[in-house]
Parts: sequence; structure tokens; C-alpha cells
Amino acid sequence: MFEIDLEDDAVNAMLISFNGEKRFPDQIKPYSPPPPKQKAVERETHKSAEEVFQEMNTLQKSGVIQNSQLASLAAAALLAFGFTSSDHDSISLMSSFALAAVAGYQVVWGVAPALHSPLMAVTNAISGMTAVGGMLLLAHADNGSGGIIPGSPEHWLGAFATFVSFINISGGFLVTNKMLDLFKRPNDPDDYFGYYLIPASLMIAGLFASAFGDIGDLSNVSSTVGIASAVCCIAAISGLANQATARTGNILGVAGVTFGLSATLADMHLTGASIASFEQVALLAGSGSGVGAILASGVGPTELPQTVAAFHSLVGMAAMAGAVGEYLANSGTLDNGTLAAVYMATFIGGITAAGSMIAYGKLAGMLKPTALSLPGRDQLNLGMLTVCVAGLVLFLSPEFVTNMGAEETRLASLSIVSVVSAVMGLHLTASIGGADMPVVITVLNSYSGWALAVEGFMLGNPILSQIGALIGFSGAILTWIMCEAMGRNVVSVILGGAGTKTSIVSKREEGTEDQGEVAVCTVDGVVEKLLDAKDIIIVPGYGLAVAQAQFAVADIAKMLRNMGKNVRFGIHPVAGRMPGQLNVLLAEASVPYDMVFEMEEINDDFGSTDVTLVIGASDTVSSAAEDDPNCSIYGMPVLRVWKSEHVIVMKRKLGSTGYAGMENPILFKENTEVLLGDAKETCDVLRMKLSEM
Repeated sequence: MFEIDLEDDAVNAMLISFNGEKRFPDQIKPYSPPPPKQKAVERETHKSAEEVFQEMNTLQKSGVIQNSQLASLAAAALLAFGFTSSDHDSISLMSSFALAAVAGYQVVWGVAPALHSPLMAVTNAISGMTAVGGMLLLAHADNGSGGIIPGSPEHWLGAFATFVSFINISGGFLVTNKMLDLFKRPNDPDDYFGYYLIPASLMIAGLFASAFGDIGDLSNVSSTVGIASAVCCIAAISGLANQATARTGNILGVAGVTFGLSATLADMHLTGASIASFEQVALLAGSGSGVGAILASGVGPTELPQTVAAFHSLVGMAAMAGAVGEYLANSGTLDNGTLAAVYMATFIGGITAAGSMIAYGKLAGMLKPTALSLPGRDQLNLGMLTVCVAGLVLFLSPEFVTNMGAEETRLASLSIVSVVSAVMGLHLTASIGGADMPVVITVLNSYSGWALAVEGFMLGNPILSQIGALIGFSGAILTWIMCEAMGRNVVSVILGGAGTKTSIVSKREEGTEDQGEVAVCTVDGVVEKLLDAKDIIIVPGYGLAVAQAQFAVADIAKMLRNMGKNVRFGIHPVAGRMPGQLNVLLAEASVPYDMVFEMEEINDDFGSTDVTLVIGASDTVSSAAEDDPNCSIYGMPVLRVWKSEHVIVMKRKLGSTGYAGMENPILFKENTEVLLGDAKETCDVLRMKLSEM
């Protein structure tokens, strides 16, 4: 049965007769399009000097209050530490931790945004210092057996921690070196890094001379080498301030870890470790380094985010193994301060390890990128945290449980927190959508540092506490930067709620709002616009990385620049799947540094740009972030490409969306055209057409 709706504009305009009666032309209603939407005119407001002064006072007061609150929390934490500390060594350890934290805070802010990916890779490698805990367990748990095969649970845990830590160290530094090699240009001067072997060899030789030549006190010499380790690790991050010194920074990181591990070998010697213990360390270090080298050899700029997440997982597992092993090796003899450190290392390690696995799955495409939204999500997280806090109370005060022995209660608490923290890490990370993965990576980076710092307090090792503070603050600052760039709340990210709003859904996200038609263009049309333009901005996104189109895009930019055009690249801080990933891709294609600009440097220039070419980017250039309050990315700072005279958006197909789950509104704007096709194939054709001009 057919139904004819005369109220439908299309039917009314086409139906010339109905029920035997002529309708044309008298009964046909002409179609009247709806009036165009009137743009709201922004009125300029002029503030008086008194109003401006009042606003400045309000901002100043707000900032001071916030800093005062943070300082009060820090003061309370320090006093609590002082009240509960049982010896002066703990106070000295906290002092070195605090100073390293301040130093790390200062140097991380100086790292160039283009080098945020190498920064995360090098700090990830340095966090492999969790090997220290494993090596000391191998020395203590040997029990004089002389066998190379572990003979106790704590011995096995030490071996595992050592093995996975060396995977992290080797793989992390090799990946960092590969990335930094991409930034090197043919006309850059030689590095001459071989000369650094002289001071490094001098330091190691002095340590061994003290150990085997009875020169000085080995304990003091080992501590001195530990100071050199911490200084080199801090200098490594400082070296990443710019491309000219970044490779030196990586070498300093290698030196810092080498000094730290050498000092640990000296500490093993001081404890009377057997030859078999050193053989075990050599075997585990060699095999772990080999595995790390193999993994690093297959990592390119596209695989970088999931690789970093996988390495973070290893740090978490090593921290857990080291903490549990330390408790098993010394159960019944540890003071409350050390017990608290054991528990916290297990807790943070569990969250880091499990959370990193989920992040790896999402970044590698093995898991759906959408946020998990279980009923009572926040209540679940709060419940798990409460269980962990209760476990800490019982771990420190097992006398509350009357039907179990003290060590049985502690072992049960440690087992429970191992499982609950892992589940909590899984849930926290799974509850965060794929759009916020760059922030998740930085949070996990910070967690790995705090796990290392807590392990330092557990072992009374200042090297670990200092380096852990450095990495913890490095990740925390990057998290802050990423949250600012994405308009996210830091606390929401840490609690697993970033980007998972479900109460309000935009009509655009539902697909119920008619936004108009998309204008599709051809390669020839794009070439014509590029040739007519004087100012051109290219905005790459993760789609460029997936398609491996960076080399073709670099050639296109070079050709246009040789034609006398002003060609620049605009990079969003969270373009890609981790901070700085697009910078690494462009460096791989030898794009000159002076052509690449960060969002805050170039955003005001789109209004005077003739053509903007968007390649594989969606959410980072979406106007919905500014004009759709119900959109899931509303408030996120974006590149305002739609302000250009002409916008060309390269997409594989229409209907594909970014992590926001909605079609980008800029596609429907009058000055935007869409060029469909694979990014690499399309860019190859563009390059060929331009080369013929």
C-alpha cells in the first residue's frame, strides 16, 4: 500500500495529477527554502581601567589560593612523614627526593613540544632502573646456594624484575635513539660522542678499583657514583630542550642508568653476593637487553604509542615483583616505613602494569577505542580504592585480625592489593575513550616514575627515589600540558572519567541534525587552488601516520616552497596517539624545523591563509569543539582551519569519524571541499601533478 504525502515538499513539487484531477500548476506549492541562519554579531565591549584591574586582582587571588592549598597539602605530607619516620636515613632520603623533584620540575618545562615523544621514551628507559630492586633480590635471596637457577619465590621474583627491566632499558634507549636520528639533518655537525667514554670509563674504573683494589670505602664510592647517575638522568631530560642537544641528552640518560646499575653491582658485592648471583645478573641483563633490541628494531613512528605503553607495563610488573620479593625475603623484620613502601609499590605497580596493557590494546587496535561505561563506574573505583586503603591498614597493623598470624595477614593483604590494583588499573584505563589516549600515556608515564620512587624508599636507595621523582614529575607535567591542550580535567583523567560523558549527546553525534551537503573535489581542483595560493598551511593528523604519507607530503611542501609560496605545518599538541608523534613523523620525512609550528604559534594565522590542507585529522580541527556545547570534545582547543579562505580535507571516505564519534562540522562549511581517497595514494598523485608544473 502506497501513501502519498502532499505535505512533503518533494512530493508536492513533482505530483502533477492526483485522483484524476490536474494539480499543475495551480495546486503545486512552490518550495521555499528556510531562511539562512543569522550569525550572531559579537559586540565589542570596552572595559574600564577599574574593571580590568578588578579582573587581574581576581585572577591573582585565585592563583594564590590554589598555590596555598597545594603548599598546605605538601606541608601536611612532610609533617606526616616526619612524625612516622623511624630514623634519620629516611629524612635524608626524603630530602634527596624533594630536591630531585624540584630539579625535574624545572627541566621538564624546558623540553620542546616537538620532543615530547623522545622525552617519554627516554624517561621510560630510565625507569628500567627497577632492575636495581631485582638485582639486590638476586644477591640477598641466593642464600649461598651457588646455583644459577632461582631456588625460592623471592629469588624468582628478583630474576623476573631484572629481566623485564633490562627489556625496558635496552628497548627504550634504542627507540629514543631511532626517533632522534629522524631529527638529524645531513648538514648537522658530527656528534663525537666517543669522547664521553673517557669520563664514563674513569667513573666505572674508579668504582671497580675501590671494589677489588681496596682503595677508599666502597660504600662511599658507590654512593658517589649514584650521585653521578642522578645528575646524568636529570641532565638527560634537560638535553631534550631542543633538537641540537637532544641526542646528547639520550647519551647522558644511558650514562646515568649505567652508573646506577654499576653502583648496584658494588652494593651486591658489599652484601657478599656469590659469583652465581653476578652470573644470573649477567645472563638476565644480556637476554633482556637482546629482547628489548629485537622489539625496538621493529618500531616506527606509527607504532611508537603502543610500544611506550607496553614498556610502561613492564615497569609496573618489575615494581610489583621487586616489592613482593622484598617482603618475602625479609618478612618479620621490616619496619612500618618499609612495609608502607612495599605496599605502595605493589599498588602503583599493579595499576601501571594493568592500565598499560589496556592502553596498548586500544592504541594497537586490538580493543575498541570507545570508553567503557559500566553502571556505577565511580562507585566501583571508590570501592576498589577503599579495599586497597583497608588492606594498607591491615598490612601495617595485622593485630586487627585475631584469627590469623601477623605475617599471614600481611601476605593476604599484599595478595589482595596485587589483584585489586590490577583490576582498578584495567577499569580506570578502559573507562577512558580513545580520544584521551595521549593523556593516558602521560599519566602512566608518571605512574612508572612514582613506582620507582616508592621502590627507592623501600630499599633505602637514594638513586631510585631521585630518578623516580624525576620521571614522576616529568609525566605529571606532560599530563598537565596534554589536559590543557585537550580541555580536560586532570583529576577526571586520573580517576578514569576523561572523555566519557554520557548524560548529554549532541545531535551531531546522534546523526539527527541535518548539517547540509559535503562538497567533493578532485585532485586537479586541489592543484589549481594550491598554485593560486600564496599562504598554505598543512595540518597532518593520525591518518597521515597510518597511511605513511609523510614523505609525499614533505615533497609537496618542498615543491610549493620552491615556487615561492609560504608553506607551513600546523601541529596540534595531541595529534596522533601520543605527544609529539606527528613531529617525529615529519622529522622522518626531513621536513625542515622552521616549517613546523605548534598550535599556539599558528592558530591566529588561519584567517590570512589562502589554502589549508587537512590530512588525516578530525577532532583536532573540529569546529564543534568551540560551538557545540553538547559535543564530547567541547572546550578542547583546536586548530581553527575553517577560518582559511579555502579548506581541503583529505578523507578515506565520508561518514568516518574521529574519536569524538561525529562527522566534523567543517566538512559542511561553504569554504570546505573534501578530497576522497587513501592519503598516501592521493598525496602521490598530488606530488606527480605538481612536479609536472
